[in-house]
Amino acid sequence: MVYPAFYSLHLAMLNKSMEHFVGLSNFTFLFKRDLFWMVVKQSCIFAITAVVFKALIGFILAHFVNNVPAKSQRKWRGMLLIPWVIPPAMSTLAWFWLFDPSYSAFNWILNFFKLENINWLGEPGWARFSVILVNVWYGAPFFLIMYLAALKSVPEQLYEAAEIDGANWWQKIWYVTLPMMRNIISITVLFSLIVTFANFDIVRILTAGGPIDQTHIFATWAFKLGIEGNDIPLGACVSLFMFPILGVTAWFILRDISNRGNEA
Repeated sequence: MVYPAFYSLHLAMLNKSMEHFVGLSNFTFLFKRDLFWMVVKQSCIFAITAVVFKALIGFILAHFVNNVPAKSQRKWRGMLLIPWVIPPAMSTLAWFWLFDPSYSAFNWILNFFKLENINWLGEPGWARFSVILVNVWYGAPFFLIMYLAALKSVPEQLYEAAEIDGANWWQKIWYVTLPMMRNIISITVLFSLIVTFANFDIVRILTAGGPIDQTHIFATWAFKLGIEGNDIPLGACVSLFMFPILGVTAWFILRDISNRGNEA
């Protein structure tokens, strides 16, 4: 891990032909491009929105599975984990056909209700919605299995004590479940943010960054500049910008966990 990181930094300080050292010129060139800041904005929106919905859906599904009879839990866990087990490139191809403008199953449903077709991958707003939807579908089972394990570790006596004190269902979740799960929620969110920021398969297969670069994130734009555009140093520059963003995020989350541990 250390060697590729420093080698990427070395590449980012070379010219396009990788023959001369140019220092921070590539970085200053990116700072002056509006497209770069649009990619930063889109990457943050993509990652934050997807992680929020994955955490929310995973939390709801974990409660559902935790409350079904014990004999049925294994069946439900197996079915709900299927999206996470399937290779993302393969499952994204299936979603690509679901979004296809000519043969879209979603548009067929809309037509059934006398509604107009939607150009899912051809309009910027719907394209962003589509890539986030697929990422949520793929990543929510990870939150499910982590939260389900955390729920199993919450002592039943705490719920009984809260019920004796007159707590309702929502108060049990707010004052018992969430405080007991805070650490696992923080770690899961951090891990998912890292994976989502570095996501490549879903955006590349569905939109390839289009339409008009409106769905590019760091990984896909770095690929476009570095591999397709034959400018490896500039692509390395784009990929390196993920590190400070994720580093600051990780520092805040881990500091919060450490502070709670010291208080305990």
